[in-house]
Amino acid sequence: MPWKTAGRVTERYATGDEVVRETGWVFNNATGNTLTLAEFVASGDDEVPTYLQLFGLVGDHPERATLVEIGSGIGRMTCAFTRTFGTVVAADLDAGFLERCRETVARFGKIDRLRTLEVADGRTLELRDDSADAAFSYITLQHCSDDDALGLIAESVRVVRPGGRVAFNLRSRSSADVVARPLGAVVRVLFQVPGLGGWISRRRMATRLAWQANRVPPEAVLALVGDRLDDVAIWRHPDGFASAPGVRVETFDGVNRHHWWLVGTVR
Repeated sequence: MPWKTAGRVTERYATGDEVVRETGWVFNNATGNTLTLAEFVASGDDEVPTYLQLFGLVGDHPERATLVEIGSGIGRMTCAFTRTFGTVVAADLDAGFLERCRETVARFGKIDRLRTLEVADGRTLELRDDSADAAFSYITLQHCSDDDALGLIAESVRVVRPGGRVAFNLRSRSSADVVARPLGAVVRVLFQVPGLGGWISRRRMATRLAWQANRVPPEAVLALVGDRLDDVAIWRHPDGFASAPGVRVETFDGVNRHHWWLVGTVR
């Protein structure tokens, strides 16, 4: 509900700068009159090259390759992806975000390389089998229900060709879950209350609590798609603890301590 609410909010403003300032509670955990879309995109520009290199997502001819981005939002990372890949499919739950994503990429990326895809049911990608060369998802799957997160992962593996790469970001369990997850469940119930739901879904703290929706462990993901992947690795912060039997663990201090990545090659 916060995502759909934010999507409607984006339609009220004339510029991307206004959208970033007014929807910081959903996009970047920041609000303020001085925030700009350029700064928002620049934060993605800083991160994308690192992840592409770290996870081996760029092949010999990226200008001929297609990347599917799960959870593009208004295009924070999408712009950088369009400067690398020949085609970028930006997939998101809300059509309003995808319209803003097109505007953002038109200003800061390569719009002729962009396609958008509305994931209306939150879990299904209307793309052909083996139609992409890579799939990437960052700070999206942790906000889904367990079933939807796993559904999006399975769909991503389905649409990536054999030999293509996938990289999925999820959230680890932590001691704060004892409080955060029950409170998040309460907030999600409150979202459904007429009159109250729309208002509370625009509050930053409520949104952050409500989005503590899953802690899908590596074992669950591997049980679903492990037999369809080779060269599988779990990437985590050096102080992280995500792991799975028989799976290589890599560390990088740029990974959030509470996150982990599953990276692999489609078999």
